[in-house]
Amino acid sequence: MSDAKLVLLTGASGYVGGRLLPLLVDDGWRVRCLARRPEHLRPRVPAGVEVVQGDLLDAASLSTAMRGVRAAFYLVHSMGATGDFETQDRLAVDNFAAAARAAGVQRIIYLGGLGEDQPELSAHLRSRHEVGERLRAHGVPVIEFRASIIIGSGSLSFEMIRALVERLPVMLTPRWVNVAAQPIAIGDVLAYLRAALTLPMSGNAIFEIGGPDRVSYGDLMREYARQRGLRRLMIPVPFLTPRLSSLWLGLVTPLFARVGRKLIDSIRHPTIVRDDAAAKTFSIRPIGASEAIARALRNEDSHFVQTRWSDALSATGGAPRPWGGARFGNRLVDTRSVRVAASPAKVFAAVERIGGQTGWHYANWLWTLRGWLDLLVGGVGMRRGRRDPARLQVGDVVDCWRVEAIERGRRLRLQAEMKLPGRAWLDFEVRPEGGHTRLTQTASFDPVGLLGLAYWYGVWPLHQLVFAGMLRGLARSAERNQ
Repeated sequence: MSDAKLVLLTGASGYVGGRLLPLLVDDGWRVRCLARRPEHLRPRVPAGVEVVQGDLLDAASLSTAMRGVRAAFYLVHSMGATGDFETQDRLAVDNFAAAARAAGVQRIIYLGGLGEDQPELSAHLRSRHEVGERLRAHGVPVIEFRASIIIGSGSLSFEMIRALVERLPVMLTPRWVNVAAQPIAIGDVLAYLRAALTLPMSGNAIFEIGGPDRVSYGDLMREYARQRGLRRLMIPVPFLTPRLSSLWLGLVTPLFARVGRKLIDSIRHPTIVRDDAAAKTFSIRPIGASEAIARALRNEDSHFVQTRWSDALSATGGAPRPWGGARFGNRLVDTRSVRVAASPAKVFAAVERIGGQTGWHYANWLWTLRGWLDLLVGGVGMRRGRRDPARLQVGDVVDCWRVEAIERGRRLRLQAEMKLPGRAWLDFEVRPEGGHTRLTQTASFDPVGLLGLAYWYGVWPLHQLVFAGMLRGLARSAERNQ
């Protein structure tokens, strides 16, 4: 493929860049990624993607990365940095733009933030605008997109909304919760970035992008709660300053402790699309906020189903098992595995016979007790058994579970139908391993609110006994039938 199709991507390990990368490859572009630590990024990129070492704060390291590049994406910022992020942003963008000009790059595509230019603009939004100005000052044509709140599982704003709504039945809401914004789904942001590569242009362009709805963070939190089936009380208060709000946010959602103040400072400014140039230039029609939230939750489910927990989480590495399991978005995951002296076919046969008359291989009396408790609260209990003692198919009942997916000889996925404050799955995966078989068992739970969290952590000690015993019992059953 010629250099005319070569694109440089910065921020490939970040939220937007990581999602953009496979789409660029699918579109037929040859992609080169800039990374400070290439060895960390290489295992995660699609085949054929080039990863080169470079640091935006080190101008000398950028010339090789820019060689032969037609277009370059600038998708980095220093908001999470411990030092002066504005100074770091200035140095990084000047180094990048100068290297792009020297290499003859034809266009730079940059994702910034919405917000009217005004003296009291937050440091974060002011820096986002300044980055665009400094990119344009070096002479390479720049397409700048200015976005409001980006909605997608994994985005900073969406994860903040999720954490607050899931954890707090009652919220004291300061004034910034009601500030107007025009959120946009991550899929629509990616569509704009991809379209910018082939947009005819003769100079610089700034496009303000957002969805069709003008809403606030409060509206988004209420909509998230509605879709998750949660009741949440929001009490407006006038005295929570941005600093107090950021400290409170850091306590409730520790993930945001470092960026909390910068994020809150930005939220208190309206982020509304005032220029319709994007609608006139592109054929993209962004979806609304409600659908964006629904799509984020659906996409998260899809990604969750496709994840190989035996690859993502080490069950045999000797590290202590975290209390309550690992987290995947809103989900709590407990995974463990065992090496079985039997063929994959025999191991999967043992897995496929689980439940019904065969039982659950450990503490069946506890499963029976759990079934009676479920019946008392109107659930299905454990009395349904199974259709066939040896074979399963999608849709089959297995006591209090239902078969959601099956890849015969490899994977079985059960979804719980008992009464729970959330959704639960039990997943078994079989893989050959050096003449033996690796059997991986994963219990996962999508809790709804505080009651869901209390349930998971309350039964966690019991899970350690039951799930570990079940795994050992399956292994013994397979070895006996070898």
